[in-house]
Amino acid sequence: MTTIIAALGTGALVGLIFSALKLPLPAPQVWAGIAGIVGIFLGGELWRVISEKFLG
Repeated sequence: MTTIIAALGTGALVGLIFSALKLPLPAPQVWAGIAGIVGIFLGGELWRVISEKFLG
């Protein structure tokens, strides 16, 4: 839980700094970002299943 709070705080700070400097936010479009995160999670889970079933 501490890692999640630290990541959220760091992200908020970076967003605040970039907005204050009138720079584009260093983040993908909302839906593209969410899709990427879900894809990374699903790929990791798929590898776990493959490695347990076929390699383990």
